[in-house]
Amino acid sequence: MKIEQIYTGCLAQGAYYITSNGEAAIIDPLREVQPYIDRANKDGVKIKYVFETHFHADFVSGHLDLSKKTGAPIVYGPNAKPEFDFISALDGEEFKLGKVTIKVLHTPGHTMESTCFLLKDENGKDYALFSGDTLFLGDVGRPDLAQKAASMTQDQLAGLLYDSLNNKIMPLADDVIVYPAHGAGSACGKNMMKETVDTLGNQKKMNYALNQPNKEEFVKAVTDGLLPPPGYFGMNVAMNKKGIESFDTILEKGMKALTANELEAAVDVTDALVLDVRNAADFQKGFIPRSINIGLHGDFAPWVGSLIVDVKQPIILITDIGEEQESVTRLARVGFDNVIGYLAGGFDAWKNAGKEMDTVNRITAEQFKAELKVGESTVLDVRRDSEYSAEHVEEAFSRPLSEINIWFSSIDDSKPFYMHCAGGYRSMIAASILKARGIHNFKEIEGGFKAIAEAGVPKTDFVCQSKLIKS
Repeated sequence: MKIEQIYTGCLAQGAYYITSNGEAAIIDPLREVQPYIDRANKDGVKIKYVFETHFHADFVSGHLDLSKKTGAPIVYGPNAKPEFDFISALDGEEFKLGKVTIKVLHTPGHTMESTCFLLKDENGKDYALFSGDTLFLGDVGRPDLAQKAASMTQDQLAGLLYDSLNNKIMPLADDVIVYPAHGAGSACGKNMMKETVDTLGNQKKMNYALNQPNKEEFVKAVTDGLLPPPGYFGMNVAMNKKGIESFDTILEKGMKALTANELEAAVDVTDALVLDVRNAADFQKGFIPRSINIGLHGDFAPWVGSLIVDVKQPIILITDIGEEQESVTRLARVGFDNVIGYLAGGFDAWKNAGKEMDTVNRITAEQFKAELKVGESTVLDVRRDSEYSAEHVEEAFSRPLSEINIWFSSIDDSKPFYMHCAGGYRSMIAASILKARGIHNFKEIEGGFKAIAEAGVPKTDFVCQSKLIKS
């Protein structure tokens, strides 16, 4: 028996590859499935099952492609009703995989079809729990995402989750290994550990959700402090239920090389969004006017999903040379399938063609310190509210990046302001969005709050009252 956790950091997502005696199962596969097939071929095993713990909201699964390419059936737990062929497993049903057994534990609460898969070893002993979004390390799945589909309130779903955990998972032995679907950084929970594997016994001791005295307190604890889910979650659920285009087709379409002139023509015809995925330092020196910067080497997919409203939006990519396919792949993972091409030769091709360029006015933390006039300067902090509340520049205002589509309209571009995040990644995203909307009268601070703190700029944990920049 072999278990491999295939963890994707930018999504904080764990897929699982399990083999025993010539047979393999994949749990919660990513959109691009060839790596699983390659692993199975290398190991000389046949993929027998594709297990899905639930209809994922934060990424588009590769279950359909994997099933079509291998012949392995897709298995969901009770209550799942996708629009494609699948096995609807019963609670307690067992599936043989070589010499081991995978038992279905229906655990509604995060969603109504949420299911954990309990792996029993060759001797029939409970060995590992693939807990999906029911149980995370340090947390449990948020119960607010499936309210509409289940015709239930988040409190009612939380109550179901309490029953599932206490009736199905807590009775399992302490030495059972827990393999969750997500880790720290995922929007599917609020208090996840950075570790991605643990024992159930340790979770029983330290997971706040498993240590509530009763159902009422559990409901309060798990629903307290939930942030609004990213906008793309509902669209990803629909895609996972209804079926999607093959990833191979998406990749072929997205890997169309465009010249600078062809890019301009394509934008005119399709109203495509030009998405520049280079790092912030390169982007600020020069970029295509009205393009949006979301760096590939950061929390790329979640920010794309949160800030680009429609997964059907046509997109043209600006990437570093050699990162075109990776960019298309990461977009497809969260359902953005309408990439229509990329700029061949990267941004240098645009520059060499003599096309119009824009820049971001980026200054150092030391320059910011020298220019800052307490009581007069306007400073926007685009970090999360929790980061801002812990400590921030004196008299700075909290304007989270996740809410930029709301607060940008309050900005008066005739009045200069400063803007920063924690390290520069998010503030450059915000800078690109503001400039695309005609707001240019600002300076973005290189290195973010970390550099600002090191420069000795006055800080406080006093929360400034809400203030619009427009008078």
